[in-house]
Parts: sequence; C-alpha cells; structure tokens
Amino acid sequence: MNTSSPDHIPQIRLYQNWLAEHHDLHFDHYDALWRWSTTDLDAFWQSIWDYFDIQSPTPHTAVLANNVMPGAQWFPGARVNYAQQALRHVKPAHEAGFAAVISRNEKGRQVELSWPELQRQVASLALHLQAQGVKPGDKVAAYLPNVPEAMVAFLATVSIGAVWSICAPDMGTHAVLDRFRQIEPVVLIACDGVTYGHKDFDRLGVVAELRAALPTVRHVLLHTNLAEDEAAREHALQVLAPCTDWTEAVSRDDADTAAFEPVWLPFDHPLWIVYSSGTTGLPKPIVHGHGGTLIVALALKILHNDVGCSYHANSWGERYHWYSSTGWVMWNAQTSGLLGGTTCVIFDGNPGGSKEKPDWTTLWRFAAETDVTFFGAGAAFFANCLKAGVDLSACGDLSKVRALGSTGSPLSEEAQNWGTEQFRRLRVVAGANDDSPPGRPKANQPPRGAATRAAAERGGNIWWCNISGGTDFAGAFIGGNRELPQTPGRMQCRLMGCAVEAWNEQGQPVIDEVGELVCAQPIPSMPLYFVGDTDNRRLIGSYFDMYPEGHGRRPGGGNLEKDAGAVWRHGDWLRIHPDGSCVIYGRSDATINRHGLRMGTSELYSAVEALPEVLDSMVVDLEYLGRESYMPLFVVLRPGVALDADMRARIVDAIKTALSPRFVPNDVFQVEEIPRTLSGKKQELPIKKLLLGQPLEKVINKEAMANPGCLDWYVQFAACRAVG
Repeated sequence: MNTSSPDHIPQIRLYQNWLAEHHDLHFDHYDALWRWSTTDLDAFWQSIWDYFDIQSPTPHTAVLANNVMPGAQWFPGARVNYAQQALRHVKPAHEAGFAAVISRNEKGRQVELSWPELQRQVASLALHLQAQGVKPGDKVAAYLPNVPEAMVAFLATVSIGAVWSICAPDMGTHAVLDRFRQIEPVVLIACDGVTYGHKDFDRLGVVAELRAALPTVRHVLLHTNLAEDEAAREHALQVLAPCTDWTEAVSRDDADTAAFEPVWLPFDHPLWIVYSSGTTGLPKPIVHGHGGTLIVALALKILHNDVGCSYHANSWGERYHWYSSTGWVMWNAQTSGLLGGTTCVIFDGNPGGSKEKPDWTTLWRFAAETDVTFFGAGAAFFANCLKAGVDLSACGDLSKVRALGSTGSPLSEEAQNWGTEQFRRLRVVAGANDDSPPGRPKANQPPRGAATRAAAERGGNIWWCNISGGTDFAGAFIGGNRELPQTPGRMQCRLMGCAVEAWNEQGQPVIDEVGELVCAQPIPSMPLYFVGDTDNRRLIGSYFDMYPEGHGRRPGGGNLEKDAGAVWRHGDWLRIHPDGSCVIYGRSDATINRHGLRMGTSELYSAVEALPEVLDSMVVDLEYLGRESYMPLFVVLRPGVALDADMRARIVDAIKTALSPRFVPNDVFQVEEIPRTLSGKKQELPIKKLLLGQPLEKVINKEAMANPGCLDWYVQFAACRAVG
C-alpha cells in the first residue's frame, strides 16, 4: 500500500471534481456553484445523495416532490436511518486505528470509545429500550452532559425509530419541564450530577422531580456521572429507585447485539426534538427528520466545514472538536461528525476554568493533548481568550489544528485577528523545528511534516470557519469555503443549497445593504412541525408570516405549486457584500435605529468590547411609536475598574471612532451581568420590552436564562426610568 500522504485537498474541491467527472458540471467560481445549487434544487440535492452514497433499501421517486414552504416533501419513497449512516464507518475506521469518541471532563477523566464499542453499546441500549416497549415514534428524553453516554443514548434511541430530545443538566427543573412536558416522553435517561467550574452539582433531586412531573415516563435510566466508587453509585441508584443502571443497560454482548441493525425509516421520520431559546412563552419544540438532518449535516460538516473522514487518505487522522453543552444545537453538530466517519473529541465542563481561578487555556491544552485538527467554539470563547491575553504557545503542541470554527454570535474582527496571529506564530516555530519527512505514520498519527509544509505554503494563516445558522433548522445558512479568501469579521459565503438573500423593507433582495435574512427556497432540514402545533400556526408565525405567500418564491426544484407558501424569515440582519462574503448584524428585532440610520448591535459591541476594561455589553434602542430615541448602554467592567468620567469618555470615543457620533448612547451604566439565554445570546429584545414598560413575566422566561438573578437590577432600572 502506498503510504505517502498527499497535501490536503479541500473537501469542497473534491466534490467539484466529482461533479465535473460524473456530471460534466464545471464552475469557474463559487458564486456560479452556489447559484446552480439554489436554482436546480433537484440536481444539487441528488448530487449530495450520490456523492455521499446515502443508503436506502427502496428508491426515492423524486428529490423535491413539492416545492412549498412549509411542508416541502423531500425524497419520497426513500428509507434512511441517522444511526445507520454513522455506524457504517465501524469496520474501516477501526481497522485504520481510530476511535469514534475521545472525551475528557474537568477532573481529567478521559475516555476513548472505539467504533466497535460504540456499535455494541448502541445495540445493547437499543435492545434494552425495545424490551421496555419503546416503539417507533415514542419520545425518549435525556438529561445528560456532554459525555459519550449522551451520544450512545442518542444513536440507540433513533436506531429503533424513537424520537430523541435532550436538555443539559445545568438547567433547572422548571426549564426542563417546560420542554419535556410538551413532548410526553416514555423514557427518561438522566445523570446523578455534573461538574462545572471545578464544583460538583448533585442532580438527583431534579431527576426525581422530573419523573414525578412527567406521568408518561414509565422507565428511568441513570448514568452515575458523579459517583466515583461503587458505594456512591449504589446510593444514587437507591435514591432514584426504581431505575436501571446505565452500565447494566449497555453491558449486553451476545448474538443479538452482534446482529442488531438500525431500522429503515421514511425519509421524514422524526429524528429529534430541539427547542427555541423561549424568551417569551413556552419554548417551541421543533421536530426535524432523519433524512433531512442527515443530508444537510453531511453537506455542511464535510463540504463547507472541511471536516473529513478520519480514515480517508486526504484527511487522515481528522479529529473534530466543537465545544458545546447538550443544551445547544452545536452538540447535535458535534455528534454529526460521526456521520462522516470522523473522530469526535468532546469536553465536558467550563472552558474558562472556575470563577475563582479563570483559565481560558483549558480547551486549548485539551486540544493540544488530544491532537485536535478542527477546533470550534462560540464566538464569545475567542473574545474571552483575547481579553484574557491567552498565549497559545504556552498551551502545548497545537500544530495539528488546521481550522477554527466559530458561531453563536458574530465573531469580531479583533478576535479573529488575535487567533490568526497566534497560529501564525505557532506555525513559524513549528516550521523551524519540524524536519520530519512526510508520510503516513501508524494508526491515528497524522502526517505532521506534510501538514506543516502545507500550512507554510498557505502563508501560515489559520483557516476560520465562521458559521451562522440555527437550532430552527439544525444547520447553517452562511459559513465557510476552504478555497475562498478570508476577511476578518466576515463569513465567507452563503452555503450551497441555501437560497439566502438580504431583503429590504419592500421585500426586494439587496447587495451591500443590511436587510432581513430570508431563505427563498426550502432546504431538507427545515422543521417538519412543532409538537402540539396541529394547524402549523406557531410554525408559520415563527418563520413564514412576514411576507405574503408566494412573494419571492421562484422555480428551482420540485413542483412549485401555485400556493407555494412564503419564504423563510430567519430574524437576523444580514449584509451580503459584493464578493459574496456576509456579516450578521444581530437580531432584526433588536436593531438600533438612530436618526434614520439602521444598524445591528454587533457593530457597537465590537467597538465597545475592544476596550480591555469592558468584559461584556448590551445596548437597546427605545425608539417606539414615534417617541424620541433613548439608547442606554450597559457594560460589565473588569474587577476594580469603575465607570468614571474617563472610562465613560473612552467608551464614547470608541463608538465615535468605530461607528459614528450618531450611535453614541444616551447613557452608559455599569452592571454586574448582561442577561443571556442558556445558549449564551444577549437578551436584547426582552430587556427592550421591559424598559418600554411591559411587565417582566410577559417579556422573559427566567427558566430559559443562564443568569436570571441579574434581572432584579434591570427591573429596578425600568421602574426608576418610568418614574422619571
């Protein structure tokens, strides 16, 4: 066998080479490829099906049978299973010497789950669930942290056609019940507790409350995540009796487990239920399907994120890490690495150390020690590393990292430049010290010499894969392309298959102007429905009610019916630059409109948070029903820093310099915390509504917040402003 390792070819280039060879399709530039993918939906999505060799025991009769939103019908007749796609990699990945999952927690406990062991545990748990009477369509709820057990539980659940839903154990009883009560699960898989910020948090009481409040649950499985010895494990099991020990449920290893195969399901069979952030009212329980989620994940993860198969020569040794909790859709995105045969590297705990001893090198050291090749995190993580003055050269050998991923909020130009410069320095040092010859080493060791030289040939710049999408459709609209130029602070392109446009107030597409982000054609992973939304009223109200039905819809695939529905309105401000790169300016309903000039909040945050004394910030514009605009800015400052006249002047000058004097706030206030959702988003709109006089209980769901205790200050502020 030839053991030489070629220079890495971007996955999107391999796909385009395949299009040319198999379909005689040639594109001179990415814009032409994107336009083809969004105007010939049938050909594009069929090519994704064929390129990734998606399996079905029955053929589909069409690609897009009905081009209508909502309700598009994809691949009718096909039968798939998400777990089947993941487990097809067991034999080749294991023979090549690669693990399926590498996991570590704050206490340093590291677990490597091989592909055969993943398959065996999935089979054992699937058979256990079937023995409890779980049938296709039944709901299985999980209350688990970011550990391998959560991945096993997910794959086992969906392998038998049951529907998965997970909440993170940092969520309290009410927040979890607001979600799980709506879906009526028959099984609850939970943990005894979690460790976060170097502190243990017992969750046995919460699990008991969940079971008592969920009458449909007839079986409980307990993963003893905190218990460190047999006595502690037995105690946890006794507290929750009757329940089944997780270890027992995944211990089966017999002829039935060896023969187990995931069941084939209709393309649109429900896969999982995820939830909106739920700032007002109950969270929306969003249902996605097996086939749509699977095919979109393959296109996103591999072609756009450039995350390859670990045992393929072109991406040999790929190790994919995207830091997340199980309460964020990026956990689902991390798990989707298994679909392409990629080793998933996961961390459970606080990425910034503890409150008493902050340490923003934690994840970087973890990545160095586990040979991560793709390192992803929320944009706030990189901003915190910048502010903390992290020096990556002190974090171990990060030479394997070839890509950085960011999402959750807009990544600032400053944070991106920080990361680029850090890796430029690392690669200069690595290039000077690495004289090893290219070639494929044994087992799971990537070809270091070739990778270092390839990095040097690219000018030493790390590639940033900045993406923007959502829980709503378990995917991304805007993201990366390994072959396109990078501009700090921007995302490189609109993704293939996503007919994303920025629309002005007249509902017309615009370039180089800020407008509403819409998707004018369906994509396969858009929601099937919301649980309990029998007439689709909540679904339509969430995404499809801003523009008239048919407005902006155009032929492009399937049967475009006369009543084709409306376009998807995502709720973000978007600017598409002439070169195709994109910037998200924050939520379109929390926009600043000063003196007739409209701006998203992210630009102001970028200016203010570039000051080293400012840790966090939030601005709201209280222009309402013709009133004169009043715009307060709230800032969290470093410990020991006061908002005196000098600090206030520096903030104002930063805004004037970066933006315009028009966007200087009316007042600046120092606060302890900025209110954020559990997924880390600033709660601009609820605070705006609160300051406009609406009662707290009408505008915000405390159970959906990461820090509800901070609301008291804002309530008092709103009351004082009303009095004044």
